[in-house]
Amino acid sequence: MATLIIPTPLRKFTGGESIYTASASTVKELLVALYTSHDGIKKHLFDDEGELRSFIRVYLGDEDINELEGVDTKLEDRDEVSIIPAIA
Repeated sequence: MATLIIPTPLRKFTGGESIYTASASTVKELLVALYTSHDGIKKHLFDDEGELRSFIRVYLGDEDINELEGVDTKLEDRDEVSIIPAIA
């Protein structure tokens, strides 16, 4: 199972959970699992076209997924994914 680190600003949509785990083969599957189980968080991650919002950065370990395969980046068991919202 992959682990997703939830940043503080988004924890109000996860009932205060800072860590979410799910079986997923890609980053997108992990994010979909998150918003399927936590109502209200989807609109903060994805736009109306289903694309990851531009102010959201997602990292697999220390690597920005935009430098890999984007939301189609493959995951292995025990991978750690972090959501990093941009700070203006």
